[in-house]
This record gives sequence, C-alpha cells and structure tokens, in this order.
Amino acid sequence: MSAEEITPTPATDIGTLTAEAALARAQLAETVDALVDRVDPRRQAERAKDRGRRLVFDATDPAALPEDRARARKVLVVAGVVVALVVVGIVRRATRD
Repeated sequence: MSAEEITPTPATDIGTLTAEAALARAQLAETVDALVDRVDPRRQAERAKDRGRRLVFDATDPAALPEDRARARKVLVVAGVVVALVVVGIVRRATRD
C-alpha cells in the first residue's frame, strides 16, 4: 500500500457538530410543542366549538358561499339525525327497564 492509497478522513469540526446538534434539538422541541398543542384536550374542544360555530354561521348566514351553506346544512342535518337516534335509544332503554 502506498501513501497515496490511504486517504485520511477529514477531521470533523467540533463547532459544526455542536451547531448541528443544537439545530436538531431546536427542531425536535418545535415538533414536540406542536404535537402537545394538537393533542391538548382544551385545544381540541376549542377547535370543535369553532368548527360548530362556523357550521351554524355558514348554514344560517345569507352572505355565506352557496357551497359552504349547502355543506353546513347537510352536516347539521346528519348531526341532528344522530342526536335524535341517540335520544330515541336512551328513551327506549329507559322505558324497558
């Protein structure tokens, strides 16, 4: 083996490794914070309330876009039917006992 065949690997700069580790830590912390925010029950309830308000607004406001109004009305009708079926099931169960 000649000296030309053996090429030493370049020494990695410690500063570069430290900077890469700090960047990875910051990105990981940002991802964890986003996941925590997403699964927080209070935030989920808040988002559900906002979606409900938006559906009612779209279904009742004449200024809403026609396609939004139609979609909102369909969703509200389906939700109403589901609630009615649940209530009927509860009443039937209560009257059987």
